[in-house]
Amino acid sequence: MAPSEAYERVRANLDRVEMRILRACAKAHRDRDEVTLVAVTKTRSLGEVIAAHGSSLRHFGENRIEELEAKLPHLRQSLGQDLPMWHMIGHLQSRKASRAVTLVDLIHSVDSLRLARRLDRGAQEADRVVPVLLQLNVSGEESKYGFDAATPEAVDALIPELAQLEGLSHLDVRGVMTMAPIVADPEEARPVFVRLRAVRDRLRHDLAYSDWHDLSMGMTDDFEVAIQEGATLVRIGRAIFGPRDEG
Repeated sequence: MAPSEAYERVRANLDRVEMRILRACAKAHRDRDEVTLVAVTKTRSLGEVIAAHGSSLRHFGENRIEELEAKLPHLRQSLGQDLPMWHMIGHLQSRKASRAVTLVDLIHSVDSLRLARRLDRGAQEADRVVPVLLQLNVSGEESKYGFDAATPEAVDALIPELAQLEGLSHLDVRGVMTMAPIVADPEEARPVFVRLRAVRDRLRHDLAYSDWHDLSMGMTDDFEVAIQEGATLVRIGRAIFGPRDEG
């Protein structure tokens, strides 16, 4: 696909996504600037990423550190100093923590104390403080990564566990993230988003972490509902770039 074609397609799709975000914000009586759109670039070509960047997007999310490492040199060459903010939104293995802290601006998927400690150590070695979100499994699905927060009892047990984060001085915890179940009706995901916000609020109160503001939740099929329930970051790929080429 020619660069101009990619740009026109992404631009048109992005206009539609923006209208959906605006309507969801209006319904929830929220300002548009309260919601950050993260364009999910998993398996997307460099041309598509550059087209999205040219369409004003500045926040991009990758699922795999290897894919980001492969793209970054080419993007630096194409975009110069005007580089986007990179979000790590997929599962991150502890052994890859030191690589992640040098490449990304926000890690959404801190799903264990072990990973948090490895990231803190890597950030200390890189002489930086890394912004992160804690991935919580509030749906109870066994296939989902994250700290168990599916029941009141699980949240009770989570409080002392997360209190240990206070000693990790090279991590800046800004909130929480979750992956909602894939459902036919977006309304079926609403209870998951409501629960994530409630658990975040309890953690902020009980742990006195008042700066845990962010809620990363909502994707292409359910982000309007997520915004209505307080999402500050929505992770959208297909609605911006179109269906992935399965070939």
